[in-house]
Amino acid sequence: MTESEYNQLAGETLARIERALDECGADIDYDLGAGGVLELTFENGSKIIVNKQGAAQEIWIAAKSGGFHYGWKDGAWRSARDGGELFADLGRLASEQAGETVSFA
Repeated sequence: MTESEYNQLAGETLARIERALDECGADIDYDLGAGGVLELTFENGSKIIVNKQGAAQEIWIAAKSGGFHYGWKDGAWRSARDGGELFADLGRLASEQAGETVSFA
């Protein structure tokens, strides 16, 4: 994938996450910073960071339960660790930290 293709795909992914946060009803604040760093802040003060890693062409998530790296494979962002899908994993991680169901589907 070219750098331009990666940037477009990663940007669309971050925008999808923002839309889902707007629609989910959970008390989660978010801010998209420079360089594609999306910071989610939960009511309990915990955070999840979702960011683009252009050099590796990945999207990384940092949550209370650990760090996760996702590369584009077979039409989805897949975890380098276990093949999990980014939106499903992010929903699980956000639900854990929010104390309520959060979906990015």
